[in-house]
Amino acid sequence: SISLETGQGCQEKRYPLKESNMVSRYKKEFLELERIGVGEFGSVYKCIKRLDGCVYAIKRSKKPLAGSSDEHVALREVYAHAVLGHHPHVVRYYSAWAEDDHMIIQNEYCNGGSLQDVLLENAKLGQYFSETELKEILLQVSMGLKYIHNSGLVHLDIKPSNIFICHQLAVASPAGQDESDSEDEFSSGVVYKIGDLGHVTSVTNPQVEEGDRRFLANEILQEQYCYLPKADIFALALTVALAAGTAPLPHNGAMWHHIRKGNIPPIPQKLPQHFLELLKVMIHPDPAERPSAMALTKHPVLRPSRGKAVQLQTQLNVEKCKTAMLERELKAARLAQTLMKDQPLGSVKLQQSETSPKHNSKRLVGGKSCRSFSFTLGY
Repeated sequence: SISLETGQGCQEKRYPLKESNMVSRYKKEFLELERIGVGEFGSVYKCIKRLDGCVYAIKRSKKPLAGSSDEHVALREVYAHAVLGHHPHVVRYYSAWAEDDHMIIQNEYCNGGSLQDVLLENAKLGQYFSETELKEILLQVSMGLKYIHNSGLVHLDIKPSNIFICHQLAVASPAGQDESDSEDEFSSGVVYKIGDLGHVTSVTNPQVEEGDRRFLANEILQEQYCYLPKADIFALALTVALAAGTAPLPHNGAMWHHIRKGNIPPIPQKLPQHFLELLKVMIHPDPAERPSAMALTKHPVLRPSRGKAVQLQTQLNVEKCKTAMLERELKAARLAQTLMKDQPLGSVKLQQSETSPKHNSKRLVGGKSCRSFSFTLGY
């Protein structure tokens, strides 16, 4: 693509590389099946990768990308995934590249769609998640948030459309999980994962872009960023409330302010008071009063078996100590018995005489007449 032109010297004529000159990586590597989502960022497609035959979710940004807010959101998501790595309750990231002024991100495909999809279906049928299901959502998303927060990041856009669902035949615990995340308590085979990391920012050096106002904690609007992770807790409580059947949340107005005073919007089903109290403290007006994601993963409301397990472990440790002490005493007794059997009879008598001075003195002075008389007869 280089030619020489006559005139003042030789000049190189350059032709810009465009998509038309290149083989599209997206078209080359993936077979597009259907569009499964659309949003402000762009569209999401269900695709099969030709090389491995696996299904992935491919996000393609809108045009134009360069210098736009879409580019910023896309790069944030890619950087966040690079920092986070892999966790069972965060949608897995595989690859990203730019193509034809699009940002393309290859993510894990979640076969259950988003939580928002299920809520819309439930609304049509007049149904809502049960207490057990609500606790699973809250616990599993808390596990994902715990991992994100422990990595020094915050999500800042937790809501039903950003929680994705995977249906599995069996839930295995990947190696490397800590104790609180490794317990297989999800017998339903439904796994909830946090996705769409376009608003993720650092806890220590925050660059906050406000997410959905319906789920936004008041302190974020006030630009108070001292308790950023607690904004995710606030949004999670409202997400669970929606799953429980509460009416769509307001973007503003009296009810919006009522919620930010620490009031859970009305829930149409009967739930235990302790569960409602947990949701209420999660939207406390003072973010310092809200539980952390780590505290939620250990909360007795969500993990009642955990408290029983700790109590049983304590009792087991006490019994182990008692058993060890008895074993030591038994061992000492057996050792003493063995020593007694192994010693000669005379040695035993000698030890007895040495340990009984009164008896010894009587023998020396002939204190017992029978012994003296017997000695005389012996001669």
